[in-house]
Amino acid sequence: MDKLRIRGGVPLNGAVTISGAKNAALPILTSALLSSGLVELSNLPQLNDIRTMTRLLQQMGVGMEEQGEGRLQLDSSKVNNYTAAYDLVKTMRASILVLGPLLARFGYAEVSLPGGCAIGSRPVDLHIRGLEAMGATIAVDNGYIKASRQGRLRGAHIYFDTVTVTGTENLMMAACLADGRTVLENAAREPEVVDLARCLLAMGADIKGHGSATIEINGVAELKGCHHAIQADRIETGTFLCAAAATRGQVTVHGADEACLEAVLLKLEEAGAHLSTSDTSITLDMKGNRPRAVSIRTAPFPAFPTDMQAQFMAMNCVAEGTSKIVETIFENRFMHVQELQRLGASISVEGHTALVTGLAGLTGAPVMATDLRASASLIIAGLVAEGETCIDRIYHLDRGYQRIEQKLQGLNARIERVSEC
Repeated sequence: MDKLRIRGGVPLNGAVTISGAKNAALPILTSALLSSGLVELSNLPQLNDIRTMTRLLQQMGVGMEEQGEGRLQLDSSKVNNYTAAYDLVKTMRASILVLGPLLARFGYAEVSLPGGCAIGSRPVDLHIRGLEAMGATIAVDNGYIKASRQGRLRGAHIYFDTVTVTGTENLMMAACLADGRTVLENAAREPEVVDLARCLLAMGADIKGHGSATIEINGVAELKGCHHAIQADRIETGTFLCAAAATRGQVTVHGADEACLEAVLLKLEEAGAHLSTSDTSITLDMKGNRPRAVSIRTAPFPAFPTDMQAQFMAMNCVAEGTSKIVETIFENRFMHVQELQRLGASISVEGHTALVTGLAGLTGAPVMATDLRASASLIIAGLVAEGETCIDRIYHLDRGYQRIEQKLQGLNARIERVSEC
């Protein structure tokens, strides 16, 4: 099993190009199920989760043709299997996103209850209740969600009790082929939801309000083919900027979208980073200085993203001062704390709050990744730690970061993928 070996103590320096966003690409891949024409996607990241989703779609009969790295053509004209089986769904929660498109276009879907990172409960009942409001008949039986409809789905007024990104995406896709108008209230505002809406609009959907808490979809009879370029990954962008801040370095990230990262960039400036931006890049320069501790509280977009919490915790471990980190999205998203403590970090946890006292340095040690973003936090900590850090179970990392060790090597990091440390 692959591991990462890091010899820390070197400031990051240079430029890196950000890959396409995993969390945008996954729902956009499933949206191809809605189209009667060819869907051509570009800037697809080369990740395990993307490969899992394409295998799932191929099992359903979706034809695929690679057209170069990051470019894929999908043909859903011969879909003949409406089941998302447990063997693939268990590894990736985003598999639930086939539910809405299958039901809306083909009238039936059978989707295993999903798996994925063990960071807390992410129930699918909001998806089910929304589809039922649109006229679907749904039962959960033997670990599968079994959904059917008579005639077309019907437009409905749906209020989400809590903000749900995948729930918003699933119901928005289903509503595109429903009869009448659907209104989603308390909808997710994340940039990935907006990117999905852009792709659906290119297919001929009628959507308004994406990026706000109220999305209105007027159903159409058919969606056609399109070309869509996946947006840059804001979490990968934030991870590299956070790593540069922690190591007191200077890094330019190309392909970044400043508008998607306002909360993260404000916190980096609060930490002492000097930032300059252009239409397609962000440069962070610490001027050789140690970062200042910053307190964060995670919340749905446009607030501070939960997917950046672990990375900021790693930075705070070597920052000047004490910080408070409050996690409001997932109840088990402090599993990286114990591993950071193995590197010498001073962190105490009470409930959903972590107190981090910054230290002058950390010390390398063997550690184990527990989820995707925890993996990134351990890399950041390893980059600043004296000595050697070995990170095990990096298959989590490969779900969401494309060739991260190679990108870091281009920034002068001493990091390599090995079979044994």
